Amino acid sequence: MSSLIDSEAIRGAYEDVRNDKTSTVWAVFKYDDKRIVYTGDCGDKYEDFLNFCEDDARIYAYVRVETGDEMSRRAKFAFITWIGPSVSALKKAKVSTDKGFIKESCPSFGKEILADEKSEILEEKVKEVLKAAGGANYGTGK
Repeated sequence: MSSLIDSEAIRGAYEDVRNDKTSTVWAVFKYDDKRIVYTGDCGDKYEDFLNFCEDDARIYAYVRVETGDEMSRRAKFAFITWIGPSVSALKKAKVSTDKGFIKESCPSFGKEILADEKSEILEEKVKEVLKAAGGANYGTGK
């Protein structure tokens, strides 16, 4: 049996991150016992999101980064699944099933990232991954 998902709250957070009129660039969804919830953990500074990526944590995050160059700037989105290195094998296995339910509430993203090391989800690394997934880059890179 799958975990219960707080899909309405998760969908609201997803829409907030996607909204060009808000400053929110990330939202985190985490386990509360067997239920995955959105408790208002969001922010306007990407590096604050990394504080939730603890060694014993399993979280899902929807993040927004600005990519492009002087010719074209645009928002890109990533769906991040963090499984800390201290998470038990049983809990790690549960993530693979539960992730699908979260993605139903967060359906649009340029890249999905599964990470267990913070270096994999540093803002610059996520920008690189999204830029590569996005195709052409017409600027001079200055």
